[in-house]
Amino acid sequence: MSFFEKLTKRAKEIDSLLCVGLDPHKSELQEDSAEGAFRFCQRLIEETTEVACAFKPNAAFFEVYGSAGWEALQRVLQLIPPEIPIVFDAKRGDIGSTSEAYASSAFEQLRCDSITASPYLGGDGLQPFLKDASRGVWVLCKTSNPGSQDLQALQLPSGDPLYLHVAKLCCETWAKEHQNAGLVVGATDVEAMKKIRGALPDVWFLSPGIGAQGGDLAAALQAGLRKDGLGILLPISRGISKAESPKKMAESFRAEINSLRKGTT
Repeated sequence: MSFFEKLTKRAKEIDSLLCVGLDPHKSELQEDSAEGAFRFCQRLIEETTEVACAFKPNAAFFEVYGSAGWEALQRVLQLIPPEIPIVFDAKRGDIGSTSEAYASSAFEQLRCDSITASPYLGGDGLQPFLKDASRGVWVLCKTSNPGSQDLQALQLPSGDPLYLHVAKLCCETWAKEHQNAGLVVGATDVEAMKKIRGALPDVWFLSPGIGAQGGDLAAALQAGLRKDGLGILLPISRGISKAESPKKMAESFRAEINSLRKGTT
């Protein structure tokens, strides 16, 4: 089973496009330690498993605790049921041999289903992540931060913005063999979502920016959904983790997403 087949199966089974972010910010931990990070994630997983289409652990919040943090990450990953896809948010990308090591770490050692990666080094820097059809790669395309405009929106001689060129190159050339690439397209830039969806009607988006970053959920779904009502995975971290009841908040987000997507498609 390919990564995107697994993701689609999960989305349909639980009727959810919600991706629960596992971002143990120090400010949210009861104890500033690797164990505190583990307990934080453990609670989120236990409370949101029924509605999570995927879980997205962010490597940085574990790496900050050194080797103990890496061990905590491994323990967190073991808590996630095997039928739920894992998006390892590490934004890797380097020359081929280094990317080989990064891919081995994420897919073989940590046994994650997918990873976020940077396209800045070109196709040979991404090939090690793309060579296994059962694993997915979320390629940074048009990110949700304000600074994304500095480079990603530059106009090329063709008239396309750089992010659209990246999207086409990634999906039509680099990942052509296995069709196992998705695109990170922030929900904070609806116009970019529309352009990319228009050019690539079938690709999956990973679209951060809803919640703490202020993205408009209804507009993002209108712009990013495929005709089948799928094709966009919406990561929400602090909007769930800071709630008094993460379980109820996650259920609320799923219900809101489903209400809007059923009115869109």
